[in-house]
Amino acid sequence: MTDARLLKRTIVKEEIQSSHLNENRTLRIYLPPGYNEILSYPVVYCQDGEEFFNFGRIATWANQLILEEDVEPFIIVGVEVDTKVRTEEYAPFGKRFDSYLACFAEEIVPFIEGKYPVRRDPSERILAGDSLGGSVSVHLALRYPELFTRIICMSGAFYDQSRHIIALETDLSWMNIFMIVGLQEDSFTTDTGVYNFVELNRSAKKLFEERGAKVHYEEKDGRHQWGFWQKELPAALLYFFRP
Repeated sequence: MTDARLLKRTIVKEEIQSSHLNENRTLRIYLPPGYNEILSYPVVYCQDGEEFFNFGRIATWANQLILEEDVEPFIIVGVEVDTKVRTEEYAPFGKRFDSYLACFAEEIVPFIEGKYPVRRDPSERILAGDSLGGSVSVHLALRYPELFTRIICMSGAFYDQSRHIIALETDLSWMNIFMIVGLQEDSFTTDTGVYNFVELNRSAKKLFEERGAKVHYEEKDGRHQWGFWQKELPAALLYFFRP
């Protein structure tokens, strides 16, 4: 990825004041090549926004897909998180979980839609996340299905509480989810314990499919880290944006 066209990116920072979280939250917004405010664009919302840009290189991948793969230009919104409270916001047992979901859907999305020419149909919004960021993206869609129906979930942290919430659903035929997990993620230590992410994702996939969701599921050699997820991001984006 040394092509200057791919490395030339337009990324702006915004800060919103969240009444739900009682704090400010930083957003990183990628604007595609040829960005024009009179046009309209699909939008990808990423959890762990800083990591998606720095470690996932999502802006460079987006440039490549748009300039070389004839993908329709799209906007990316990276929602940054304080790693010290990440589990509290992303996990359903976290103290800030409900406030974070409300902030995302009721404050961040309206802010973006008020300032940038993003399309407002659920089919034109994609949620993306890794690990707990993947599972909280699912929870956002379950809580706000009128907003979100498409999800990129890389090595989702589908702990007991998350699987229980999914199991309570009866009809997920509206959901379209891209799932991938690394085969070497069978014993990964997190801040809440050691988990077999392969089994967690297999179990979640079964729950989704039993409830009618459209699931694209892959298992590949890979570990629970950005070195694995970065390489899989283009395929994940192409799943939804393929010309």
